Amino acid sequence: MNETSKTAKAAGISRRALLRGAAATAGVAIGSGAVTGFPTIWAQNIKDITLRQFGTGVSNLNEVAQKVKEDLGFTLEMTALDSDTVTQRAATQPDSFDIADIEYWICKKVWPSGNLQAMDTSKIAFYDKIVGIFRDGKLKPESVIAQGTAPHSVGFVDGPGGKSFVAEESGWMTLIPTIYNADTLGIRPDLIGRPIESWTELLNPEFKGKASILDISSIGIMDAAMVCEAMGEIKYGDKGNMTKEEIDKTMAIFTEAKKAGQFRAFWKSFDESVNLMASGEVVIQSMWSPAITAVRAKGIPCVYQPLKEGYRSWGGGIGLSAGLSGLALDAAYEYINWYLSGWVGGFLMRQGYYSAVPETSKNFMSEDEWGFWFEGKAAQGDIVSPQGTVIEKAGAVRDGGSFEERMGRVACWNAVMDENQYMVRKWNEFIAA
Repeated sequence: MNETSKTAKAAGISRRALLRGAAATAGVAIGSGAVTGFPTIWAQNIKDITLRQFGTGVSNLNEVAQKVKEDLGFTLEMTALDSDTVTQRAATQPDSFDIADIEYWICKKVWPSGNLQAMDTSKIAFYDKIVGIFRDGKLKPESVIAQGTAPHSVGFVDGPGGKSFVAEESGWMTLIPTIYNADTLGIRPDLIGRPIESWTELLNPEFKGKASILDISSIGIMDAAMVCEAMGEIKYGDKGNMTKEEIDKTMAIFTEAKKAGQFRAFWKSFDESVNLMASGEVVIQSMWSPAITAVRAKGIPCVYQPLKEGYRSWGGGIGLSAGLSGLALDAAYEYINWYLSGWVGGFLMRQGYYSAVPETSKNFMSEDEWGFWFEGKAAQGDIVSPQGTVIEKAGAVRDGGSFEERMGRVACWNAVMDENQYMVRKWNEFIAA
């Protein structure tokens, strides 16, 4: 045991307390190598810990697992699945995972199963720096909370065994937020050749056979609602909680378009969306930010198009299995604190996402990267992907502008509705039509 460890142990300072204290008082990034001197009991046992994590391919990345091994010493086994499979696994296979990396609309479906445990926010080093979207639903005090399953609405329960969501910060979170974005349509400007300004364009007959929408009902229905409302066909009381009549009208419009040959395909995975756009088979479609990055990395023009009606947003976070305990649970909390300490945030933000704690991510990005991705400034030099591929040239400005401009124009969140079962049935009928 080194002298620092002896001192920490003698003072009764836990590894978590040391991490929190260092991060809070000195702004030290956990995992940077600057925070050292943990009790040897941790060092002796942590290498034997393996945490099993699953989630979508958006954030279950090999680079993250490798960095966890380097910085924290334990093994993180990651499995990437599509959103529907993630939901089913979290709800029905509690013994198959330790960490569920899921979206907030999925949490609304899964939490009643009892398969996840509430997390004590006093153990989260950067809790006070988490953006307001996840705490009270507002980007700014004057912000209007968008329709749909806003993350804060399913983010808190009333205690460690809480079964029901509560509206206020309670000290017990269902998920610790990690990643989010304002989503819109991806387009191939070189193949379209004119401005695209509205969600209505997804059903424009001009793009017959060259449009696509994602086949994940809780997300796809919100894209469909944005289109139908923009067309003036439906005025929803709440897009995120439709009536059966509103669901029927929405699906009728999209079924008619499908039968007319509007859609080239329906996709569920990141790779599918990239291949459709890169090949030119599709010129306009529902898309995720890193998919845009992946297409651009191939040298192919692709734009995440800001639209006048605003964005459909989503957020994700880390949930812990109800069966996780002991040293494995300690390791999971350390992983969460490490996750929010900046390295992962910087990695994800270079793909176009946002970190739940932006200011720590800034420490792992260059001034130019931060200016481009977060502040909406013109790039001073080439902007590269996390893998080092040039995706934007000097002078480029991010689609949609700054963080506040983009997240400030969120019209709705991905949603689980009161009539969810009915909606899913109608969505599946649309896909099968």
